[in-house]
Amino acid sequence: MAEAERIIGTPDAEGAADGQAAPSEQPKGKRKIAVLFAVAAFAYLLDLGSKMLVVARLEHHEPIKVMGDLLQLNAIRNAGAAFGIGEAFTVIFTIIAATVIVVIARLARKLRSMPWAIALGLLLGGALGNLTDRIFRSPGIFKGEVVDFIAPQGFAVFNLADSAIVCGGILIVILSFRGLDPDGTVHKD
Repeated sequence: MAEAERIIGTPDAEGAADGQAAPSEQPKGKRKIAVLFAVAAFAYLLDLGSKMLVVARLEHHEPIKVMGDLLQLNAIRNAGAAFGIGEAFTVIFTIIAATVIVVIARLARKLRSMPWAIALGLLLGGALGNLTDRIFRSPGIFKGEVVDFIAPQGFAVFNLADSAIVCGGILIVILSFRGLDPDGTVHKD
């Protein structure tokens, strides 16, 4: 069997026989996982810091006009999803965010694509940011309201976690249309 694997170019018994990646593949995969978690940490900390600043300096104050009426910073608490939809389902949104985090953590083990690492890192950081609000902010555990503050005219008020989630989601759609899988394989359908 090992001779056939050597001839057709598949990984040989140097770690591949027991389901592990060949030694040359392990550092690449670990780098991608490190990028995923670094992007997630950056997105999470940026979101957390911005929300702390907004709560301390902007909540219960007049909105700050950044670009006239086109863009304002306006602190609100949102128990629902985008556009305030589903305010009665805060616990459901908490469960969804926790599920997304678990799925990304499990998928990370098979990650071999840098663009996917970035996309999943953005999703993970954004999900953690909003989940932190849902768990720790009032009115209570798993019912907390998310702090939103970026208010474009005629659009929903959102935060940096929402931005990270949307950017990660768009990147995933683009990668999927291009045929790039998280494990680094490319397929043409």
